Amino acid sequence: MSLLSDPGRQLAPALSPEARALPDSGIIDVIKYGAGRANLVPLWVGEGDLPTPEFITAEAARSLAAGETFYTDQRGIPELREALAQFHQRQFGGKFDADMFLVTGSGMQSIQIAIRAVASKGDEIVLPSPTWPNFPAAVISQGAVPVEVPIGYAQNGWKLDIGRLFDAVGPKTRAIFVISPGNPTGMVISQSEMAQIIDFTRRHDLWLITDEVYSRFFYGDGPVPSFWHEVEPGDKVLFTNTFSKNWAMTGWRVGWIAAPPELGQTLENIIHYNTSGVAKFMQRACVVALEEGEDFIAAQVAQAKAGRQIVGEALAGSNRVRYAPPDGAFYGLFGVDTEPDSRTLAFRLIDEIGIGAVPGSAFGPGGEGFVRICFQRNPAQLTDAMGRIADWLKR
Repeated sequence: MSLLSDPGRQLAPALSPEARALPDSGIIDVIKYGAGRANLVPLWVGEGDLPTPEFITAEAARSLAAGETFYTDQRGIPELREALAQFHQRQFGGKFDADMFLVTGSGMQSIQIAIRAVASKGDEIVLPSPTWPNFPAAVISQGAVPVEVPIGYAQNGWKLDIGRLFDAVGPKTRAIFVISPGNPTGMVISQSEMAQIIDFTRRHDLWLITDEVYSRFFYGDGPVPSFWHEVEPGDKVLFTNTFSKNWAMTGWRVGWIAAPPELGQTLENIIHYNTSGVAKFMQRACVVALEEGEDFIAAQVAQAKAGRQIVGEALAGSNRVRYAPPDGAFYGLFGVDTEPDSRTLAFRLIDEIGIGAVPGSAFGPGGEGFVRICFQRNPAQLTDAMGRIADWLKR
């Protein structure tokens, strides 16, 4: 027997419309093109270059050695859910209860769970764009429709028109989906704008799905704006997040979702019928990350701040560049006046100077004409990469 393709029969059209509607990833596209090239500096993915620190991996190893390899709590082990509550309380103040948190198999899964919980086929979810392509793709996979609202570019920063966001809401809208600080723009929605958004969702009986994964990577004055400062009992708000960024755990694929406790059983059911929970030894490591990881987070943030400065100084030397220093996250999104096609620009950077960047078109129509680089890197390596880009811009 064989599963080799039969040229006389096309199987793909027999797949579900939702599966066939998913777009190819512009991020993966460029990685496949440039992977394995000598002397290439890979700035294309959203992760730093540090491995998970030993104090976290050691706890996973200890748990494995202790035989914690069986099925586990579908919502997450109690110790991790309590640690999540304490972590949020330290960062945002107020009172957080462990019953608000469910552990997921990655931040991406928490996004899929949130969308599945609130949207059905044909429903619309409004979201600012350019944005991480996994957000609208998750909406499409549910059979719902992403309604992308353009974020405006200016030299002093990317800016969301809140009125335009609200105008995009229609009779089929079920939720507004917001990430702040944003990827790829680094845009941070102000606290007053967050208050307007959550008030709008209350008045129009909409869900708000929000992802604040980059909340520790904030370069403004004062505390980072957060919807946690606006939410009230009874609000239809779902928070998604991940262990990937703060603790250099991208490959672990562990995240969480925070929701009103009365939704817990429904969300647990979705987890149960999807993955049946996250491995206990991984959850043990996540507890240690939350409880002992503040020094590591501080080092991560310091590296990102240094990277942001390196990128800004390198790009400031060219009058061909459109670039707004990000207010948050750890990405630089820049355009070159003579390069309107972002995919072509990304491939040229790989071919001509060995720099791996992501075409802005991968993040939606509003990203066309730009490329994204991740500056959460070793300063020496990043300085080398930006030196190559600066020299290339002078040609």
